[in-house]
Amino acid sequence: MKSALLLAGLYARGETIVQQPVPCRDHTERMMAAFGADLGVDPDWSVHVSGDKPLRGQQVEVPGDISAAAFLLVAATLLPGSDILIRDVGINPTRTGVLEALQRMGADITLLNERSTGGEPVADLRARSARLRGVEIGGTLIPQLIDEIPIIAVAATAAEGVTVITDAAELRVKETDRIEAVACELRKLGADLDTRPDGLSIRGGKPLQGAAVSSWSDHRLAMSLAIAGLASAAGDTMVGDAGCIDVSFPGFACLLAGLGARVEVAES
Repeated sequence: MKSALLLAGLYARGETIVQQPVPCRDHTERMMAAFGADLGVDPDWSVHVSGDKPLRGQQVEVPGDISAAAFLLVAATLLPGSDILIRDVGINPTRTGVLEALQRMGADITLLNERSTGGEPVADLRARSARLRGVEIGGTLIPQLIDEIPIIAVAATAAEGVTVITDAAELRVKETDRIEAVACELRKLGADLDTRPDGLSIRGGKPLQGAAVSSWSDHRLAMSLAIAGLASAAGDTMVGDAGCIDVSFPGFACLLAGLGARVEVAES
């Protein structure tokens, strides 16, 4: 909605002001500014844009999506002996909550070759296997990682201690009720966790076991379950209805196979 209003403001007379209660994703603002829009952010996080100002064409390199990279980061963290480098990932500060959460849990993730393209900060991410510990995740960090909570939950199943995720009630109205879906399917793999009205409580350190699981037609849940299956101590994991992965990550299974993983997905 914010992006639509700001883009409409480019063609409106005078100044358009979009108010936001807290900082949220600002990819549109950065791109508009790079194209020459008269745009700014006020101290109260309101965004203003002036109309009737010509824009200038740009050559744009679109950074890799950190939400997609998160699945590979967790896979490398959980699988012993792993060491991978993911190039050209966007590290917009409104999206890097997953990095902060995983590093707080003890993940070995390093940012390399930091730079900027099209107004967006970019880096190469190196991830190596590491032992994780339970943490509390909530508050202002949640808007920065709301889409990555399913894969963070998978990481939490391997962490020593308890991971508590709060303030994430928005997950109840995503592609599915992701709180219930994550809990239901991870339990099939042997995870020990409880749901909360606004999140999850995950008691980690119990090895997962392969099982047949369902994606609930949710692309992020399907990929999270595939990574959970890779990290399972024994048995094969079959992710049903995995064709939904193509919504955001076509070639996901092939990429994992190229990294040496054995992953099996079903279209129905």
